[in-house]
Amino acid sequence: MEFYDEVLRELLVAMGAALFVGNLLALLRRRTVTSPEQDGHELQRAPVGRTVAFMALGFVVAFWGLASLLAS
Repeated sequence: MEFYDEVLRELLVAMGAALFVGNLLALLRRRTVTSPEQDGHELQRAPVGRTVAFMALGFVVAFWGLASLLAS
């Protein structure tokens, strides 16, 4: 059972880090994007509040997973 516990902790670190980095990039590259699939219509920008909230959530999850990995 120890193998599955470690894999779950590693997945927590990976998913939290991906959530943090993905939203950080969305916040840094916050500009209007034209989508070729929508016949030139502009896509909406990422909302700042939601992006920062998801970044905080991703950081907490990644930190928690990393602390769990190091504690075991």
